[in-house]
Amino acid sequence: MNHSPAHASQTGLSADEVAFAQARQKARLRRRIMPVLGVASVLLLWAALVYWLKVPPFIAPSPQMVAVTLWDKSGLLWTNLVPTMIESVAGFLLGNLAAIVIATVFVHKKTLEEAFFPVVVVINTIPVVAKAPILVLLLGNGMEPKIAIAALICFFPTLVNMVRGLESVNPQAMELMRVLSASKREVFFKLRLPHSLPYLFSALKIAASTAVIGAIVGEWIGSTLGIGALIIQATYAFDSALLYATVIVGSCFSMSFFLLISLIERLALRQTSQQNS
Repeated sequence: MNHSPAHASQTGLSADEVAFAQARQKARLRRRIMPVLGVASVLLLWAALVYWLKVPPFIAPSPQMVAVTLWDKSGLLWTNLVPTMIESVAGFLLGNLAAIVIATVFVHKKTLEEAFFPVVVVINTIPVVAKAPILVLLLGNGMEPKIAIAALICFFPTLVNMVRGLESVNPQAMELMRVLSASKREVFFKLRLPHSLPYLFSALKIAASTAVIGAIVGEWIGSTLGIGALIIQATYAFDSALLYATVIVGSCFSMSFFLLISLIERLALRQTSQQNS
């Protein structure tokens, strides 16, 4: 886009507006280029260290070996990614839905919050690797324990953020709703819920990554299929190229899930701001 003074005079933009548009365009370009440069520099450093230190391939493969493995074993990687995706998404939905419902109950019933919030905290302090075997014993060796682990990991951050968001409503706005004789339902949907969305989406973005971690940890405990299971198999077989390729595939899915939630956040907050304006 041309932002020269002549163009500014033609479009009716002031010099400050032209400078602002140029700065904004440079910032947007920088945000796109810098991550690419960062990834490229890491790959170059990785390749250089493997070459100069003469690291054996079974300990640390070169980026070229990993790239070849990603291509040659794409079918195997995809076959193992699908169950992890299902477990992660199902656990994400289940855990966050339960957290939102319970947070809503806690906000309206303080006695229940005082009684059961400490219980939730205690359960959250139990390490995931300790919960996983228990859930496998209770739910079997299928997808159910992996979904449950992913849901448990998502649950606590969303519960805390949602309670905080629902309770941090402007007191003056709450008083105005009372003066207007608004019902609890109206207060919740027109005031509490819109105000809590930034808190909720902050938790959901964290949960998008942790749900994948939970599913993978569950697959470590007892599974023959999935990203976690493939990591274990590649480790025991000393197939470092497949191990790195599997980790990259899992990381790419986790990042894609995070970006999807970020996109939904932008759309939801924009829609909410338009309704309030």
